[in-house]
Amino acid sequence: MEWSSSPTPSAAFIFFSFFRLFLSAFSLSSEHEDFQNPNDPCDNSFEPHSENYPVVELEYPNTGASEKFILLAPKDPDHYNPIMCLESTLHIILKDYLTPPQRAMFGTLPDACFADVEMPIPIPSVPPPIIVESELSSPSPPPLSSASSPAPSVSEASSSATSSSSIFSSVSSVSSVSSFSSISSMSSFTDLSNHATPCALGPPSVDYLRLLQRAINKHDGPLFLKVMNAINALLRLLKYPPVPADPFDPLPPNAFQEAVRAWGFIPQGVIERVVEEVYQRAVGPNVAQLKHYQAFSSSAYGELMPTLVSRIIRDTALHEGSLFLDLGSGVGNVVLQASLQTGCTSYGIELMEQPAKLARSQLEQFQVRCRMWGFRMGEVELEEGDMLKSRRVDELIPKADVVLVNNRVFEPLLNEAIRPKFLDLKEGAIVVSLREFAPLSGVTERNLDDISAIFQVTKKNYHPGHVSWHGLGGDYYLHRVDRECYASIKQQFENTASTRTKPVRSSRLRR
Repeated sequence: MEWSSSPTPSAAFIFFSFFRLFLSAFSLSSEHEDFQNPNDPCDNSFEPHSENYPVVELEYPNTGASEKFILLAPKDPDHYNPIMCLESTLHIILKDYLTPPQRAMFGTLPDACFADVEMPIPIPSVPPPIIVESELSSPSPPPLSSASSPAPSVSEASSSATSSSSIFSSVSSVSSVSSFSSISSMSSFTDLSNHATPCALGPPSVDYLRLLQRAINKHDGPLFLKVMNAINALLRLLKYPPVPADPFDPLPPNAFQEAVRAWGFIPQGVIERVVEEVYQRAVGPNVAQLKHYQAFSSSAYGELMPTLVSRIIRDTALHEGSLFLDLGSGVGNVVLQASLQTGCTSYGIELMEQPAKLARSQLEQFQVRCRMWGFRMGEVELEEGDMLKSRRVDELIPKADVVLVNNRVFEPLLNEAIRPKFLDLKEGAIVVSLREFAPLSGVTERNLDDISAIFQVTKKNYHPGHVSWHGLGGDYYLHRVDRECYASIKQQFENTASTRTKPVRSSRLRR
């Protein structure tokens, strides 16, 4: 797995570019405060405001990457909820990037989301003492360009995790703070000192994740901000670990960078979170525009959900060296996920203007998000045009390893028009579709000379919720090009036909 060391856009750019989309889609009247100050009924800092929105920041895995989220909830539960987005992203970062010792310093991670799963937090009658040095030496985080500096190999990850564990122990007790880099103030920890609980084998500790659950479930805004400040401080410690005392010692790496390098593949949870983040920002505010189509026509719009896309990727053994084509790619979900999940080169073509425009927007967001999360995706090419007339399609078809055609609502004439293009596919290439292009029964005497005879067809089932147009299950089909098998079967039919047909001499020739 390759770590992305490209400079990451500033938090301000990502923050305000998304806010413009958010504000254009939802007016103040459609939002409401999700947090309050339980100790001050007159505190209106968590209420909607025309300019000064209540916000909280979240550190992302890559160096220099962070994002701010509005602390407002939509009145319509189907609309984008930035608070839930933050919770989901934080949960995946902690679950899939950290080692158990690293994760333990944040507290108790729930199995799913943080909301509505609050666990009791024991609070001692007398808070334990907190030792804080009067002066704090706090070097700033390294500049963005430092992400390209050499890092220790993956084999050093275990020793790094061990050293991180000892560092986190000092964080827990908030002592030896002068050794911490990238933490400008220890107030984020001392603000929560009254929530520390005794530990039998060490100094008192704070379960930040349980406190986060409490703040969310109690809608306690001040507590939520304090806990997030502490969590971000710990995340920054992982990203910018303490500088060694010996200036000749190598700089410790970003712990998230080490995690990505140790992955054999991107975890499914990370893939689905990135896909969801991108969709919420690029497509969500414009989703109403996708409904402007003629029902039951070839231009009707529908999406395959990430879980089904992942199944198709596994079924077709798509990999980094593959070329993937999506004929009728819509907003680009499948093309982008395929390149993210496998690193393959992907191409998508879409006829309708609005989905094609949103696909380009999604590609831009994907590139930003991948840098924020700290990894790279494969190359993606998008085209707005007619798949039947595109020269680029004709150039790529012979090189393609997998071709997807979401043809569930295609008219019969369009399906027939697509089939001749498959004659240029190479041996072993796979066509995936929602309606079959060739009969499941295989080659018979009736279809021996049909275009579809080159395919070996396999029928697969998808589960409810795997497509956007209904909540039911259904079928999809894998068509594998197998010309050798076709040639063998054709030869058998020809041999059988020749044995059944014997020449008869004319009676006139006997005279």
